Amino acid sequence: MKTKFLSVALGIALSATILSASAQKNYTEGLVTIKTSAGGQNVEMKEYFRSDSIATTFSAGPANIKLLADANYKFFAVVAEVSAYKVKKAAIYTPAEIDEVLSGFPAFTFAPSTETKQVSGFNCKKVVATDTKTQKTYEIWITNDISLSATVIEKYYAAIGGVPIQYTSFQKGPDGAWVAADYTVTGVSDQKAPAGTFGIAPDFDRISKATLDAMSGRKR
Repeated sequence: MKTKFLSVALGIALSATILSASAQKNYTEGLVTIKTSAGGQNVEMKEYFRSDSIATTFSAGPANIKLLADANYKFFAVVAEVSAYKVKKAAIYTPAEIDEVLSGFPAFTFAPSTETKQVSGFNCKKVVATDTKTQKTYEIWITNDISLSATVIEKYYAAIGGVPIQYTSFQKGPDGAWVAADYTVTGVSDQKAPAGTFGIAPDFDRISKATLDAMSGRKR
């Protein structure tokens, strides 16, 4: 009887260990690293996040860029520093400008498939996303190995059923047209952001989006 009980106990312990090892890890604060390309150059992006904010940092030529946003899409800013020219600018979007950006995003329907593969160590499955505005389709690879704060996931992928790991992101190009870019998540950790990451330092000049567009030669 004791031997049987010990066997059952060991079985329960082993099952618990297996379940624990395969359990989804939930990140409410941390860092996502992403690789993409722009202008023929590889770009590494770092997205620091918490439940109420996200700060995406990357380099573009001599400029260090930080994109700041809140979880409710009520605040967005582009913070740029070019040390060589002593330039420190922070473009704050108005609510109307934020709404204009959001309205330009694709509106997707999702069709999960049975196709799977590993991307950056994550177990992923393919989802075909169809933009109802243009009828274009995109192959998105998502994982359920982890869950992330909703601030990290692009608004148009909120209902995709997992965390996008290899996906298409959308932003306006220099001519004002929407551009699609391929993104791949290369890592996720619970590393906390350095002090000041989610804010704008007081020595930055606060400017409008229109001024930023004029400085960068962008069209509205």
